[in-house]
Amino acid sequence: MVTCGCLDEMLETWQKNQPACVSCEPVSSFHHTPRYIGEFWTSAQRQASSIHEVSYRACFKPQLPRFFITLLTKSGDLVYDPFCGRGTTILEAALYGRNVAANDINPLSRILTLPRLHPPRESDVSERLAAIAFPSGCRAEIDLSMFYHPDTESSLVSLREYLLRRQEDGQEDDIDRWIRMVATSRLTGHSNGFFSVYTLPPNQAVSPESQARINRLRDQVPPKRDVAALIIRKTRSLLRTLSDDERNRLIQAGDSAIFSTCDSRKTRHIKPDSVQLTVTSPPFLDIVQYSRDNWLRCWFNGIDDRAVGEEITMARTVSEWSSVMQETFFELARITRSGGFVAFEVGEVRKGEVNLEDAVVPLGEACGLSCQGIIINSQQFTKTSHIWGVDNNRCGTNSNRIVVFQKEE
Repeated sequence: MVTCGCLDEMLETWQKNQPACVSCEPVSSFHHTPRYIGEFWTSAQRQASSIHEVSYRACFKPQLPRFFITLLTKSGDLVYDPFCGRGTTILEAALYGRNVAANDINPLSRILTLPRLHPPRESDVSERLAAIAFPSGCRAEIDLSMFYHPDTESSLVSLREYLLRRQEDGQEDDIDRWIRMVATSRLTGHSNGFFSVYTLPPNQAVSPESQARINRLRDQVPPKRDVAALIIRKTRSLLRTLSDDERNRLIQAGDSAIFSTCDSRKTRHIKPDSVQLTVTSPPFLDIVQYSRDNWLRCWFNGIDDRAVGEEITMARTVSEWSSVMQETFFELARITRSGGFVAFEVGEVRKGEVNLEDAVVPLGEACGLSCQGIIINSQQFTKTSHIWGVDNNRCGTNSNRIVVFQKEE
């Protein structure tokens, strides 16, 4: 970890330890906030732990939090994410021996994240699945025939009833939670590794009407899938690169993890002055419709998707969004310890037409956090624009745009 307090010095030290082809370019910016444009994590560094491989809308690559975790924290520090999503930040922090705290108002986040902090052995998962009854002829209370073969649906309904019953009876354990997480991630997708017929990518579920239309257009019918076998197959994939040391670090972090499912503005359960680093990516305006995308995952887990959708912030204007995020920043300022950092990623909004990072800077500063700069991670675009940011090439990928704050000592 670089221990100096100035982002200029931190990045200069970091750059000296990188291959010659890796560079960052500081440029002047609005309100004198420096921007650093460069390739801070490259395509050669895209390999990450297999434990991350759970699909979720609008999630960032593990290399993003890793960059800040290794730069700004040391072993045992507390790393936090108030918009946890699939858990990328806290899993990466746990893999590096940090303590973790996470929050997300969407209950699916907890379902998809916490089990991976207590990864079981494949043999334990296989044994548990073998003990679950999968009778034929079971049907869901909603029509799922456009997604699943009747036998597949029967298995899913049986598994759902088993998991909900274990949860209600207080008997659910780490293996049950792992099976729930894997099954939730396999409900729909576009390959034979998923339970469903061919549909959209696995980070969302189309409506039954849309799926019926896809089936007609593709002249397809849902094939029979072996639910237990696919859960074991995905388990093997998630665990394939995990070393014993990494497993132990995940479990150690999981044993002390703070995980809440509440409004990011109301996290009084987190102690003041306790967090060394926050790395997060909040909901961006009205881009992602969580309720619409996750209705099937919610059904499987007995969650009211309409209630979740109403609670998740989906502001339509920058001013609306800023008013909500301002209160979140007051909470971040409260829990961040002196000398600690907040890395707030806002991606590219509305195809780069909105520079949301310019709205973020005053939000942190209003809480007494000092903006150290804006980091723009760029992957070899066809051109670099003026000081306000980086333009995509016509078919390029979006850049990551991260506003970095520090709580002064």
